Amino acid sequence: GERDSRPRREIGSPLPAPRPARLSRLQVHAPPFLFEAFLWAPIDEARSTARLENGSVFFTLRKKEAALWDSLLAPEVDKEKMQRIREDAVLRAHEKAKEETDAKAVRKQERSKCALEATMKLEEAERKRIDQLKEKERQKATEEIEQWKEQNEKQKKLQERVPLQLIKKKQEENEPRSSSRGAARTASATQRAGSAGNMFSDKLEEESVPAPRCAGTIQLRFTPRVFPTALRESRVEEEEEWLQKQAEARRAINIDLAELGDLSEEEKNPDWLKDKGNQLFATGNYLSAVSAYNLAIRINNKIPALYLNRATCHLRLRNLHKAIEDSSKALELLTPPVPDNANARMKAHIRRGTAFCELELYA
Repeated sequence: GERDSRPRREIGSPLPAPRPARLSRLQVHAPPFLFEAFLWAPIDEARSTARLENGSVFFTLRKKEAALWDSLLAPEVDKEKMQRIREDAVLRAHEKAKEETDAKAVRKQERSKCALEATMKLEEAERKRIDQLKEKERQKATEEIEQWKEQNEKQKKLQERVPLQLIKKKQEENEPRSSSRGAARTASATQRAGSAGNMFSDKLEEESVPAPRCAGTIQLRFTPRVFPTALRESRVEEEEEWLQKQAEARRAINIDLAELGDLSEEEKNPDWLKDKGNQLFATGNYLSAVSAYNLAIRINNKIPALYLNRATCHLRLRNLHKAIEDSSKALELLTPPVPDNANARMKAHIRRGTAFCELELYA
């Protein structure tokens, strides 16, 4: 009947052996012993702790409400109330675990979002940097073009100016010095001026011819072709179809090689797998026999006996449509019909006919 006003209480309970304890509703479980206490009032589970020391467990309990407890433990509690308290504790533990899981998922989502935003910022910065480089290159190219245009205009103006000055100079030299000379002399002077003008025109024509261009080498690259014929002489559609089929076949082979890489050498032998399937069929293990035949067909799909044996397994398993498919595939491989494969073709017809009869497809 002692009243307790202290905000914190420590409880010690001896353990039978220093084994790990599990805290649950002020509970210690050390098989084959179980310590469980029902307290006077609720406690703050988040602030309460438990520790193991010298073979004992020590609890540090925090009250939810700073009130006086008449005793540490609750008075006699009936079984129904104890069961209800246990169920409530388990429910609270589940809710707490769910809240922690949800909070962890939210934190993970936030971290992923932050990482995505950081990646987007980096990509945006990289795009801006590339755009700036492109803009600089564009400005540089524009400036070079403008400089080239200005230089060409200057050269044109210079070429136009020089011939006019030379013509004026020649005309001044060939002008008659006096106006009193006769018409014959004037005519001869005019003729000489005309001939001098023709000479200057020839000279000007020679000077205006641009210099020869510098020699250089141009490399030509041709599109590689799989077929030896020229493109204009080829049938493009048929070639593309053939190349596509070859690529699909290579991809299928690569996938099969990657999946069959863990098998031993004898397990990669279709004859060994066929014998293994025959042994499993003899013991009545039809599903395993089908698996063995499947693997053998993946390795080599040109052996008719594999399809015949698998068709027999499908008949025993009542997979009638698959039995028909395997029998038909075996007949396709057993062409052309010759005396050597007559027995195998007979078996294929019998098994396919049996499947049709079972399906009541008589016509």
